[in-house]
Amino acid sequence: MAVGIFDSGLGGLTVLDAVAKRLPDLPLVYMGDSAHAPYGVRTPDDIYNLTTKSTQRLFDAGCDLVILACNTASAAALRRMQEGWVPEGKRVLGVFVPLIEALTERQWGDNSPPREVDIKHVALFATPATVSSRAFQRELAFRAIGVDVEAQACGGVVDAIEDGDMILAEALVRSHVDALKRKMPEPDAAVLGCTHYPLMADAFQAALGPNVKVFSQADLVAESLADYLQRRPEMVGPGTTPAYLTTGDPDRVSNRATQFLRRQITFTAA
Repeated sequence: MAVGIFDSGLGGLTVLDAVAKRLPDLPLVYMGDSAHAPYGVRTPDDIYNLTTKSTQRLFDAGCDLVILACNTASAAALRRMQEGWVPEGKRVLGVFVPLIEALTERQWGDNSPPREVDIKHVALFATPATVSSRAFQRELAFRAIGVDVEAQACGGVVDAIEDGDMILAEALVRSHVDALKRKMPEPDAAVLGCTHYPLMADAFQAALGPNVKVFSQADLVAESLADYLQRRPEMVGPGTTPAYLTTGDPDRVSNRATQFLRRQITFTAA
């Protein structure tokens, strides 16, 4: 297969959908570790071990390139994986880089010193593990100065989405936005730092107000992947048949996925 997309559960389907629309001829294998979701409350070592296991499953399926469409995994495991685990000839990429490129209007290949950017006050909504890792702030600091980031750990949102309880998810979004606004009353921009959250993008925007620019990752990751594959065409493998793998119950996961994407998705056991 050409490219694998990994997520702790179903949130990465937002990335898969955007990639499929941007690159319709690219075969994709999706791996969702629903049996162990959510990752956002797990320890860094636990996240690393689970992420490497699922990434290996995608390598075994013939993927040379894997996208960690999971902010928690990108924050807690990616650097460690890249430094000592990824086999020769394989690549694992995260979802922070395209987001920071858009936020700072700087390409990742631009290695000039950090500089001021137009956006000064950023609200980051993410899982507890992503917030505690401070990975977003660390990567942003390589590109920009003078940006105030206020992070809000959005406990419960991923669980509600995975359970299909969108009413609860919307209520939790409003609560978390209210908590963020008590710390940063007037953010310039908001980052939805979890690939589940685009499913609640309208709720975030409504709670934040029309003057806050909301950055959602799916389309940004898809565009970045298209650019990467144009520069590295050898990472496109020979596979032609898409596949959806899960560590959870395939029937239950398939039903949830079909609801999310509004088209038939059939998962098989990983």
